[in-house]
Amino acid sequence: MDFSAINFELVAKLLLLFLIGIGPKIALVPFLEKTKKFAPEQQCAIGRRMVVTAVVAAVVVFITGGLLLKLLHITTGAVAVAGGIILALIAVKMALGSEEVVEDLEAPADPDKLAIYPLAIPYLFNPVGITVLIIASESVHTIAAAALVLSLVLLVGAFDYLIFSNIDKIAKRINPASLIVSEIVFGVLLTAVAVQLFVLGLRLLGIIEPAAATH
Repeated sequence: MDFSAINFELVAKLLLLFLIGIGPKIALVPFLEKTKKFAPEQQCAIGRRMVVTAVVAAVVVFITGGLLLKLLHITTGAVAVAGGIILALIAVKMALGSEEVVEDLEAPADPDKLAIYPLAIPYLFNPVGITVLIIASESVHTIAAAALVLSLVLLVGAFDYLIFSNIDKIAKRINPASLIVSEIVFGVLLTAVAVQLFVLGLRLLGIIEPAAATH
């Protein structure tokens, strides 16, 4: 990830990655499924706690990611491969449209714990976000670049907060059939993103060579 020149292309690319990695789409269906037994006010409270937890975790990962890589002797390639594998597990589940019927027989989980895991991590702040922020932490060398990354994280976090703070109103307007279809389609797209992350990691590790440019 090249932060030597901050331009529109870089900003747009980062924003898109953060909308996937910290945005509401991946977390929306699991959130609705796991909080359906709670009252609307409690759903919103869980949503707010989830978003705050995810954003704080994202900021901490960005600040400490580069240092952790050095201390643990881990390369960005290894992080990309690991992120791709974990994302693939989540994405395939979305694409297959599997339902966890067992949960209907269970009592509601502790809302505070539920907001942190699995909703904040790994659904809201998912492997794409973690991977991008660790790589960015290693690549950023100027205050302007660091400010850009943090600003975009906070911007996406504010969008998440707006969505999940009003999830009771939004849920009433969601067509269940449309949500299922979009979940499957997005799962397929995320699987492709997972493959790209895996391939990127292999290239960074030097296991495979970049594809030759065609003219």
